[in-house]
Amino acid sequence: MSIWDGRTLTDHLPLHRQESIFARAGLALPRSRLGEWAGVCGVRLQPLVDALRDELLEHNVLHADETPVQMLDPGKKKTHRAYLWAYCPTSYEAIRGVVYDFAPSRAGEHARAFLADWKGKRVCDDYAGYKASFSTGVAEISCMAYARRKLYELLANNQSQPAERADVHRFTLRRRARNGDI
Repeated sequence: MSIWDGRTLTDHLPLHRQESIFARAGLALPRSRLGEWAGVCGVRLQPLVDALRDELLEHNVLHADETPVQMLDPGKKKTHRAYLWAYCPTSYEAIRGVVYDFAPSRAGEHARAFLADWKGKRVCDDYAGYKASFSTGVAEISCMAYARRKLYELLANNQSQPAERADVHRFTLRRRARNGDI
């Protein structure tokens, strides 16, 4: 089963490809059995996921991001874009967990459903799907990666003195945050 877990989760191999790989190795593992294992693992791990979600929602600051994944549309033999939404506390918290929530679309309703009545500060990009929750008691903390990218572009393309000062200020803030000064 550990070989199957690694191929499914780490190597992102769909079940039909795994079935072929196992067959070449002389092991008859039909797709239906692999799918059954996936379902059993999901059911058995769900209480752990729920407990981690509950723990994360106790924190005042959460990071959130979504990333596209290809999902096979059964019967159509084609893929369509679905999303994995990731939620985690800051790197300054003792807990180092990340909860991934699968959703068939990028609609902001998926983030709102996952977070439910949570109130706090959310570190996220400027995606419009997050905006609706900002009127319900969730505060936005903009993602520094996007600001850093824009500063870098200004520095690289224009040799902008304000961008250079902002970049120095960003490193000062980061050092102060690490030291617990802010």
